[in-house]
Amino acid sequence: MTEKRMSRWYFGGLASCGAACCTHPLDLVKVHLQTQQEVKRRMVGMAVHVVRNDGVLALYSGLSASLCRQITYSLTRFAIYETVRDMMGSTGKGPMPFYQKVLLGAFGGFTGGFVGTPSDLVNVRMQNDMKLPPEQRRNYKHAVDGLYRVFREEGVRRLFSGASMASGRGALVTVGQLACYDQAKQLVLGTGVMGDNILTHFLSSFIAGGCATFLCQPLDVLKTRLMNSKGEYTGVMHCLRETAKLGPLAFYKGLVPAGIRLVPHTVLTFVFLEQLKKYFGIRIIS
Repeated sequence: MTEKRMSRWYFGGLASCGAACCTHPLDLVKVHLQTQQEVKRRMVGMAVHVVRNDGVLALYSGLSASLCRQITYSLTRFAIYETVRDMMGSTGKGPMPFYQKVLLGAFGGFTGGFVGTPSDLVNVRMQNDMKLPPEQRRNYKHAVDGLYRVFREEGVRRLFSGASMASGRGALVTVGQLACYDQAKQLVLGTGVMGDNILTHFLSSFIAGGCATFLCQPLDVLKTRLMNSKGEYTGVMHCLRETAKLGPLAFYKGLVPAGIRLVPHTVLTFVFLEQLKKYFGIRIIS
């Protein structure tokens, strides 16, 4: 008899929260770069500017909203993807084909993106607040306060501003992360050179993080601009046209910090997830 461990439905959300605590400063710098109308600072310059003006702790501005986003967005997409994948894998027909992983990842990510839109909106606003003049700052105390104030002051529809962008990005990043991670791990283990250990998890998640960054960056830029707007965009297409006026590279503004943030976040998420699965997962005896 052999024993293996299966992930519990909420492990993805917990692993993502752990990763977010480590990579939040990079996410904050990425948001600041994306919301520049003109390229005035690069990644290091922006980080230095934030620390110089507001202190080191400013790099963790909006952390509560980031964790709230992971609990809604990442927990939902991981729960859908891993539950369905494990159910289909238990039929004994072997691993899912890659195209099925892609379709499942897209569905899970789209759903998770929609569910996580309100907390994502508050996350972007809290991170970008320090860039605004004092009289224009929203000054949310924490994520729950931000959600309540948006609901009270701007209505339910505003909570889901940019939902189409967030859902589309969620679909792409989940395909890049979950589907590509599973496929990369399957290929690495298939070589017989490496076992199911932390080195394999690191290599597979590094590949997945690169795929996710490339796929989702254009939508990520549009989503950030829509969520941070104060009425200057009438909709997705208007935001698309205005961004396009800045040139094609505007859609990849902040690509390097996005990759520097998303690749480590992906690696940490899957390393944490595999460790949670190993020590606290559901035991399966076969």
